[in-house]
Amino acid sequence: MSATPFADLNALAAHFRTELATKKFILLYAYNGTGKTRLSTTFKDLGKNSDAHDTLYFNAFTEDLFSWDNDLDGDSERVLKINSDSSFFAGLAEMEMDTRIRLFLNRFADFDFKIDTAQWEVSFSREVTNGATTATVENIKISRGEENIFIWCFFLAIVQLAMDDDGSGPYRWVRYLYIDDPISSLDEHNAITVANNLAQLLKKPDSRLKTVISTHHTLFFNVLCNELGKAKRYFLSRGKLPGGYVIRETGDTPFFHHVAALAELYEAEQSGRLFTHHFNMLRAILEKTASFHGYPNFSACIKQDANDEDGVLHTRLINILSHGNYSLYEPQEMLEENKNYFRKILHDFITRYPFNPALFSSAPVSANTPAPAATPTPTPTP
Repeated sequence: MSATPFADLNALAAHFRTELATKKFILLYAYNGTGKTRLSTTFKDLGKNSDAHDTLYFNAFTEDLFSWDNDLDGDSERVLKINSDSSFFAGLAEMEMDTRIRLFLNRFADFDFKIDTAQWEVSFSREVTNGATTATVENIKISRGEENIFIWCFFLAIVQLAMDDDGSGPYRWVRYLYIDDPISSLDEHNAITVANNLAQLLKKPDSRLKTVISTHHTLFFNVLCNELGKAKRYFLSRGKLPGGYVIRETGDTPFFHHVAALAELYEAEQSGRLFTHHFNMLRAILEKTASFHGYPNFSACIKQDANDEDGVLHTRLINILSHGNYSLYEPQEMLEENKNYFRKILHDFITRYPFNPALFSSAPVSANTPAPAATPTPTPTP
C-alpha cells in the first residue's frame, strides 16, 4: 500500500484540491483524533478569498450554526435558532427549504418542523396518540440525536440546491463539498442506509460539484467505496515528523461489510464505549460467519465453555440483547455487566477464527477473559 507524506494539513488540503481537478470523489478513512475535522476546515480556508469562498462543508462546526432558545421564563416555546450571518443559509428565505428538508427527514424521523424565516428559528412538533385520539404537540424540544439528524437533512437539502444551481442561484459559489463524519454511533443497518442515500444524491451525472468525505466509521466508509466506485480512497494517519501526515491508498477492494463491522466492534470495545446496538452488530457478524461455515444458527460460532457445553448462556445473551427497541440516533451505553459479557463473546470469536490481526489495533486479549461473576441471567435493559 503506497504512502505519501505531507508536511502539514495545508499541504494535504492543497493536494486534495489538485486531485479533484480530475477526480469527482475522494474518500478518506481515519481514526478519531487524527485531524479529520481540522483538515476539512483547512480545505475550506484554502478556498476563501476576501468574502468569497468555494466549499460547502459539514463537520462539527456545522452544528454550531444552530442553538437552542429553551424559553426559560415560559418553558413552553422552545425553538432552534439559526445563525443568519452564515452563507450556509443563503437560500433559506426564497427556496422553500421546509419542503426540501422534509423529503430527507421523513426517511429517518417521526417529528415535524416549521422554519420562521423572519425570526431565523425552527420550531418542532410531534403527533402523539393516546388511545383512539391523536394530537399534535407543538414547540417540543427534540433530542440531541434528533437534532443531529435534522441538521444533516438540512445540509442534504442545501447540497441538492447547490447541485441543481445553474449559476444564478444562492449556492452558485459552491464548487466543493467536504463532509466529515455526518452521523456518529449508527448501527450497521443505518450506517448503510445513510451512506446509500448520500451516494445516490452525489452521483447525479450532471453535477458540477467535487466531494471529499472523511469518516472514522469503517462500515460507512466501506459502503461509500462500493457506491462511489471510481473515487480515490485513502487511509489518513499522522506522519513521523511533528505536524506531518501520511495518506495511503486503500486499493480497489474495500473491506467486506462483516469484516468492517468486526473492526468497528473491536475499536468500540477497546475504547470502553459500548452501546446497546453493538449487540445487534455482533449478532449480524455471527450469523454471516455461521452461514459461511454451513451452520443453521449463529450459536455454532459461539465458544462453548466447560461449564456451558451447549453455549446456552451466550446464545441466550445475544438473543435477548440484540432484540431491544433501542433508539438509533440516541444510543445508550451498556451496563457494565453486559459489557463484560460482550467482551468475552467478542474476544473468544476473534481468537477462534483466523481474521487478519492487522484489522485490530492490538492483538485481542486471551479467550480466557473472565466473565462477570454475577448471576448468568442477562440484563435486557441498557
